Amino acid sequence: MENFSVYISMRENLLGRCLPDYQVDEIPEDTVRIEGMTFLAGQQIVCNHCGSQFDKRTVKLQIEAYYCPACLNMGRVRSDQRLISLPQESFEPCDALVWQGKLTKYQAAISEKLIEAVAQKSQILVHAVTGAGKTEMMYAAVNEVLKVGGSVCIATPRIDVCIELHKRMTRDFTVAIALLHGEGDPYFRTPLVIATTHQLIRFREAFDLLIIDEVDAFPFRDNEMLYFAAKHARKPDSTLIYLTATSTDNLDKQVKSGQLQKVSLARRFHGNPLIVPKLLWQKKFKSELKKQRLTGFPLLIFAPEIDFGQQFAESLQIDFPDEKIGFVASTTENRLELVEQFRAQELTILISTTILERGVTFPKVDVFVYNSGHFNFTNSALVQIAGRVGRSPDRPTGLVYFFHLGRSKAMIRAVREIKEMNKLGGFKP
Repeated sequence: MENFSVYISMRENLLGRCLPDYQVDEIPEDTVRIEGMTFLAGQQIVCNHCGSQFDKRTVKLQIEAYYCPACLNMGRVRSDQRLISLPQESFEPCDALVWQGKLTKYQAAISEKLIEAVAQKSQILVHAVTGAGKTEMMYAAVNEVLKVGGSVCIATPRIDVCIELHKRMTRDFTVAIALLHGEGDPYFRTPLVIATTHQLIRFREAFDLLIIDEVDAFPFRDNEMLYFAAKHARKPDSTLIYLTATSTDNLDKQVKSGQLQKVSLARRFHGNPLIVPKLLWQKKFKSELKKQRLTGFPLLIFAPEIDFGQQFAESLQIDFPDEKIGFVASTTENRLELVEQFRAQELTILISTTILERGVTFPKVDVFVYNSGHFNFTNSALVQIAGRVGRSPDRPTGLVYFFHLGRSKAMIRAVREIKEMNKLGGFKP
């Protein structure tokens, strides 16, 4: 009886999934089996898990088989092995939304467009400024799918954004929500999944609604493998919603060609404008830091590189011994713990790489960008970084300072874009 229960649980967890056969202990008889890789004309071979194509001479194993290096971190796919899947099944219908907040009239208009997209099973891009309340605007559309027994996935490129979304939606929905990322817990079957975009590779025709948040962020931006994963994770007859504050050339082309509908929102949910960054010479950094610390507001400082950021944090701690300073990057093992400490004001200054440029909210925070002319600070990154400030109605203002050794095109463009969005939102310069 115990083995039967394990089998049923495992079988349920295969519904709508796509996994290499060696990752499953017991394979049901009705499993759909897919070749791991397909040989094309000439010397080409394509991975059926992630869609990546290679010259087979470059991916040859010592045995008579080939492998895919592109999705290796999700489990090796070989030409002599199979991918296995089971067709997705419906869930019990549930009205799971318990959020008691109220949308602004601007948010409500976007929310209605998303509900229409669900009804029409169409594709839509929501281009909304940072702090517009994109998460709450998608709630009603998500619930419409859950009410008819459908399945929903909200995917985003960044782990930190996934975790933030999971916290908020666990509070606002009664249904269990799976959280999938490389450092997370095992998958369990549920109608609502929050995942990094890489995790989409492990699904096949699973979702009635797929929402990709922060679609412009690395590594999803213009990544053919992840676009392939998103396409195959959706059911053929399904809805796709993109959310972003800074669009991409690829998405703009789809809008112009009519493949993708676009709706925009140029106002933050609390009705105040975006904070326009001030560009300051780097020699003013420490004097401005001293002034900012007198206010008592938390300070988020962005550094362009990991090694520099770590050394910078140590140096600042010596210069400002009364401050509690932390540093986070993609390589920081206790990153999530440090972020929570900063949110709880146990840290007064947090230094970060662009890992925290988007998707996280710290009430009443100010932001400094050190060496903002560095090539790692693209204009979209700088727009997102500036968007960390002024998100709370308790403090819709704040400081955004770009400290530089010379103005970059990205800095100038970011300031221009922020001013343009404010103008579209009805705010005077």
